[in-house]
Amino acid sequence: MTKKSFGRPVPILVGLGFPRHVENIWQAYDVLNEWPSRGPAHKAAFDACRAGLADEVDTQTVRAAFEAFARKAGILAHDMTTETPARITTPAKAHDVWLKRPSDGPPDPGETQLT
Repeated sequence: MTKKSFGRPVPILVGLGFPRHVENIWQAYDVLNEWPSRGPAHKAAFDACRAGLADEVDTQTVRAAFEAFARKAGILAHDMTTETPARITTPAKAHDVWLKRPSDGPPDPGETQLT
């Protein structure tokens, strides 16, 4: 069985902002299958993946649907323009930001705060 590769991977952010490149229909299907919330964008992408796996649509159609889902879900890496906990570059920094509480005192200069 072929992997049905995309011409260009879809960059997403997972977990605490770790980058992942979704390179084929199977990987997109796995992401969608494990996604906790479902909606119209998820359904469209999931249906496109199933159709792509059955050779009913081409890989670029599946890629476009998955990219639209990732954009709507806020996990499309190159759509992120502000620093959020998902955009912090190191796991240690992400850990510090996620655990920072207002009662912990004033923030350090340059530290990202959750609101």
